[in-house]
Amino acid sequence: MDKNINPRINKIVSKPPEYSVEQYVEGIIKGDRNFLSRAISLLESSREIDKKMAEEIVRKCLPYSGKSERIGITGVPGVGKSTFINIFGRKLIEDGHKVAILAVDPSSSLSGGSILGDKTRMTFLSGNDKAFIRPSPSAGTLGGVAAKTRETMLLCEAAGFDKIIIETVGVGQSETSIASMVDVFVMLLVAGTGDELQGIKRGIMELVDILIFTKDDSDNQVRTKISKSQFETALMMFPPKPSQWYPKVLSVSSIEEKGFEQVLKTLKEYFELIYKNSFFEKNRDFQLVQWFNEQIENSIKHRFYNDSNIKNNIEEIKNNILQHKISPISAANSLIELFFKNRE
Repeated sequence: MDKNINPRINKIVSKPPEYSVEQYVEGIIKGDRNFLSRAISLLESSREIDKKMAEEIVRKCLPYSGKSERIGITGVPGVGKSTFINIFGRKLIEDGHKVAILAVDPSSSLSGGSILGDKTRMTFLSGNDKAFIRPSPSAGTLGGVAAKTRETMLLCEAAGFDKIIIETVGVGQSETSIASMVDVFVMLLVAGTGDELQGIKRGIMELVDILIFTKDDSDNQVRTKISKSQFETALMMFPPKPSQWYPKVLSVSSIEEKGFEQVLKTLKEYFELIYKNSFFEKNRDFQLVQWFNEQIENSIKHRFYNDSNIKNNIEEIKNNILQHKISPISAANSLIELFFKNRE
């Protein structure tokens, strides 16, 4: 074996057997996990032929999508996202739902990272036929999500999963992109780790619909109660949300499985409100347009960096920047002019 080939990565990106678009779509609609997994692999592939096929699969599956409730979950490192989702997902399944979990791996797609970590912590969901777990590398994509999270979500919906949970890589300045893909944005925190309120970015706090303190057990219960009170006060100072929903602050204990029924009840109240006031449809429409805009930007970027003239000149221009012969702004403008000049 070539020493430069990582066997784990070779397994992840290996080319699936040749099936037609129609076979993929039929398999996905029937809920066949094999076809669903292979279609997602096509989405994540860097091969142009796979990308085109995946695009056609998504297009044909689109009429069968959109019938789920999309839940985004983020949280600070060590908060216990995977453990929370394992119990939360089980509760949803016990209520009669089919659950898809899209867990984003924070590491590089080349290093292998912690792709298997989420599955080992989601022991119940990993072995349940009503659950589907798909880890994906973020591969440098900002916003705490993978590059093809939207398309993967649509395929899962077409396969019959009515609850889609997106677990992001964690809380940071770029973690707000998840809110533009889901119907409800949930943030997990743990009390007793310092000044939690000061450590969370305002941009995220403005987007949060439900804030949940985990590890509300043992000697952490008093700290959790204090932190809940602080956040309830802080959230009252933010302007009203377009959904007309007032963010709720809850707490759970995964060890004792305490508080999860309240989480389910709160989610039900939230969705009842946004269905009633039509925010659900308006938000989905807004997200479709945003996806359209992002796709244009990504397509232009892809074509730019794969243009032969850009490839032939970009290294020389980078060297000129490093030698202080040209400013980064002028260098970028010159390349952009070169790119469009060849299309006049």
